[in-house]
Amino acid sequence: MFTGIITDIGTVLAVEQEGDLRARIRTGYDTASIDMGASIASDGVCLTVVGLGEDWYEVQISAETVEKTNLDGWVAGTRLNLERALKVGDELGGHIVSGHVDGVAEVVAMQDEGDSTRVTLRAPEALARFIAPKGSVALNGTSLTVNAVEGCDFGINFIPHTKEVTTWGDVAVGDRINLEIDTLARYVARLAEMS
Repeated sequence: MFTGIITDIGTVLAVEQEGDLRARIRTGYDTASIDMGASIASDGVCLTVVGLGEDWYEVQISAETVEKTNLDGWVAGTRLNLERALKVGDELGGHIVSGHVDGVAEVVAMQDEGDSTRVTLRAPEALARFIAPKGSVALNGTSLTVNAVEGCDFGINFIPHTKEVTTWGDVAVGDRINLEIDTLARYVARLAEMS
């Protein structure tokens, strides 16, 4: 489990297709403190560490994960939001995030509002019903509050701090973004279906 509070920005060093996709990611984390088999949310996708070096870790990515996410666009130099898994006693500053991406949203508009930036994203139709104003979503692993919803489109405001400590300062119209809907919204919808 994760919180959606980004604690490092990593960089993809290499991506290779070896049956499954394998990626090497540079990190500022102390890799001596990372166990083989540990989970690290990499742009919001919970991935298992299968290799470690002095300043990098490697992950193996299944075809299912590639299909549901934007990882097919990873190339050397791609910057990633990183978060290590929660430990008992850690502060829960965002919301409960599983790292199980539900689909990909697209950035369809951006507008500066004061020092902040309003980003409008379009969710896949099947996921849009789970997104509500003032609800939570995880976008590329970042816990965010939804400001407005209109059909499949929803808006998020990014303050300068968020743009500085995540990859959100690099976002552009047309970008494909990993979307994880709020777990609570998923269960409420399922209960409503069963009624």
